[in-house]
Formats: sequence, C-alpha cells, structure tokens
Amino acid sequence: MLNKLRAFAHHSKMRLVLAYFAGASTALAFAPYSIWPIYLLAMVFALHQSRGLSAKSGLLYWLSFGFGCFSVGISWVHVSMDKFGGLPLVASIGLMALLALYLAIYPAITGYLMQKLAPNAALMRNIVVFPALWTLTEWVRGWMLTGFPWLWAGYSQTEGPIKELASVIGGLGLSFLIAMLAGALALCLQKHFRSAAILIPLLAIATYLAPKLSTIEPKGESVRVVLVQGNIPQSMKWEPDALWPTMSKYMDLTRPELDADIIIWPEAAIPAPEYMVSEFLDNANKVANLNHSAIITGIISHQQDSFYNSLIVLGNHNEKVQTQANYQGDGANEFKKHHLLPIGEFVPFETLLRPLAPFFNLPMSSFARGAYQQPNLDALGHQIAPAICYEIAFPEQLRANVDEGTELLLTVSNDAWFGSSNGPLQHMEIAQMRSIELGRPLVRATNNGLTAVVDEMGNITHQLPQFESGVLVADIPLVKGQTLFALWGQWPVLILSGLLLLLGIGRSRLK
Repeated sequence: MLNKLRAFAHHSKMRLVLAYFAGASTALAFAPYSIWPIYLLAMVFALHQSRGLSAKSGLLYWLSFGFGCFSVGISWVHVSMDKFGGLPLVASIGLMALLALYLAIYPAITGYLMQKLAPNAALMRNIVVFPALWTLTEWVRGWMLTGFPWLWAGYSQTEGPIKELASVIGGLGLSFLIAMLAGALALCLQKHFRSAAILIPLLAIATYLAPKLSTIEPKGESVRVVLVQGNIPQSMKWEPDALWPTMSKYMDLTRPELDADIIIWPEAAIPAPEYMVSEFLDNANKVANLNHSAIITGIISHQQDSFYNSLIVLGNHNEKVQTQANYQGDGANEFKKHHLLPIGEFVPFETLLRPLAPFFNLPMSSFARGAYQQPNLDALGHQIAPAICYEIAFPEQLRANVDEGTELLLTVSNDAWFGSSNGPLQHMEIAQMRSIELGRPLVRATNNGLTAVVDEMGNITHQLPQFESGVLVADIPLVKGQTLFALWGQWPVLILSGLLLLLGIGRSRLK
C-alpha cells in the first residue's frame, strides 16, 4: 500500500512538472517566435493529461500550466524592476514570479470548474465547458485589478491562419476557437474524431467568409505619415539636463520630412509639462503650420492640479493652413491616457508602498486619469483614434473611441523600460490584433522600437529597426467601412461562453 502511495505521489509530481513545461512552451507561440501551433498543441496535451482528475487535482494541474505560461511568457517584466526600479535581481525576479502566480489562478479556476462540472463527460468537458471557461477567465483577467490581458490565446493567431476571424469575433473570440479546437483534438487522442472532423472544416469556411462580412473598402486616398524614433536612453530620459537635447533631437530628425502630412513623436517624447516648454511648443507649432503639416507628440499636460500622460497636436488641425499662431495648450484636440499602468503611472496604496523601494517611486508615477471615451485627434482633417502604450491591450476601450469617421489607429509607447526582451515585440503583436478587429491601418511610434505601420489586415508594412534613431516615412492607403467586431465588440463571444457554462452547470445538476 505504501509503495502504491509513493508511486502515486511521484506520478502526480511528474504530471505537474509536465504541465509546467507545456505551459512554458506556449511562449513560443507569441512574438518574436510566432510558432502558432505550439499553443494549440500545449492545450491539447494539457487537456489529455488532465482528464479524469478530481476538481482539486485539476486546479493544481492547470495552476502549474498557467504558471509555466506566465513565468516564461512575461519574464521580461523583471527587466524594468531590475534596471530602473532599484530592486536587486532576486527581488525583481521574485516579484515577476508572484505576478505569474497570480495570473496562473485564472487557468486554475478553469481546471477546477471543468473537472467539477464535467469530470467524466469528455465531449461536454472539452467542447462546451473548457472553451467557455477559458474565454471567460481570460476576459476577467483583462479587467480584474485594472487588468492584464497579455498572452491571450488569441494573440498567438496574429500570424496564424484564423486571424481574419478577429474582424468578426475579436482576439478574445480567437481564444474561444483555439480552446474549442484544442478540446476537439484532445478527443481525437481518445479516438473520438467526429468533433474535429466537423469543427476544422467549419473554421476554414468561417475564415474564408470573415472578410466578406465587413464593409471595409479602399477610400481612394492616402496620407503621408512620418514616425520618429528618438532612441533616447531610459536612464537619461527624465534627467533635467537632457530635456532640451531630447527635444532638439526630435526636431532635427523631423526637419527633412516636414512636407509630410502627419508627423508622430512617441509617448512622452517631450518629457516635461507643457508649461515648462511653451517656447519650444510655440516654435514647433509655427514650423508645422508653415509646412502644411501636423505634429502629434507625447507630452505631460497640466490642467488645474493634475498631470496627464497625453498626446497633443501641433500645427494644422482641421485643414492645411499657414499661420503664425501660437500653440494654445487649452486641452482641445488632446488625448489624455485613461488606462494607467500600475506602479509606472500610479501607485496603489502609495503611502504604504512608496517608502519601501525606488521601484515604487519612478518618475511620473502620479498621473491623473483621462476619460474612457474621448474625441478622435484631428490632424489635417484626418480623424485618429489613439491609445497610449499599455492601453492598446484593451480592445473594448479602443473600440469605444473608434467610429465610422476614424481613419487611423495610433499607438505611442516607450518600451525602453524592457530593454531587448520579448515584451516590446509582444506589445507590437497586440497592436496588430487591434487593426484586424477594427479594420483600420495602425501606426505605432516608439522611443526605441518597434516603430511600425500596420495595414487594416494586421500586416506590418513598414518598420524601423530597434535600438536605433530613425525616421519612418509611409504613404498609408485609407479605408472606410466597419467590421462586425467594431459594431458589436466582445459581447457575442461572452454571451455564448456564458450560455455554454450554464449548459454545463445545468447538466452537472441533473446527474
């Protein structure tokens, strides 16, 4: 008996180790590797190995799987804490591991409820309960405690074969389909082939039809956009002595391209409040006006007693004009960041945390929050829907700021916080998904990369190398029309997942 217990314990530990490595392998499905089948295969393996477990064992198994996903997939988080937060390497890795453990709770909830609701009914478990729970827990992870919707399963399809379906059901909907397909393939390992035989052709047909379901079509005009990548070292970005050299560098890089329509500088390209650089803003405003162009730049705006991480438009707003008018700085034609980054832009429980370590007292970590829904920026009469840095990961927020008149999506960022890690590349991948969902070209301007242009189908058409100063010039064809995702958002997928979960609960109670 004792030998049997020892063998069982050894088997259980090995199962958890394998679950961890299966989860860890999913990092290869995202940028920069983009080997999309790995996520699907890891899910198939995990579903097959976790069949027949108790609810408690299912929780532990999928907790291990989730911890593997996040401890490897977001390991880059520790870079900012180590290099710029003043924490020892051991402490920064420890905090990253705690974050990964918290994020692993969501797959663990899926594992627990899946085994609780359908422990023995393979079809119900894999095709109904699992995709519903996986989708709902990913959605909850996207808003709980301000949200961290990184590494959604759907993002593995940014370079995958079903990415066009995001224009109908969004990135979260792709997560649902991947989970359902994984469930069907796991059933094949138990010699139940019917579900896969039905689902795979249906997915192929739906992917073919998806572009035909939107009204996106060429507008017959284009806009010349210039994206400026300053490559300012993060260690000197907020140094007072570096302010004027930084602004001069952006203007020097811009000067040869002033004949473009719209020039874009990245997040906090001007690392100071407006009132401190009013002379520079006046001059830049006049230069843009005289050249019939507009400059959109990241800056710290100041109104009443609040500071905002903002984007402002210098030069031409509604139309091409030549004028010597000064920059007003009145808050009009300005976008204020709404979804602030915890610790980096605001500190929860700040009276408790700020004294603990320099990490909790980073420069500019006391921003106020802009409105959830704001007017598009207006540059030469072109309507632009912006998202600053982390905000691009929140599809419903960007959707709320896009209307049929929106011509471009814009995201600006400063990913220098994360060095040469995978974080900035995953960030770019997320931005690509937004362009597919909303059917608009997207431009992304960053301090040190990736600075790029993405077409309305999510393909990168122009790109600057990372970690170099540079200027990207692109003539971007504009489109009009609307995707179904822009019309109805995530709600159909969430409602379907909720109904499937209720079906699973109802069936479990009838037994």
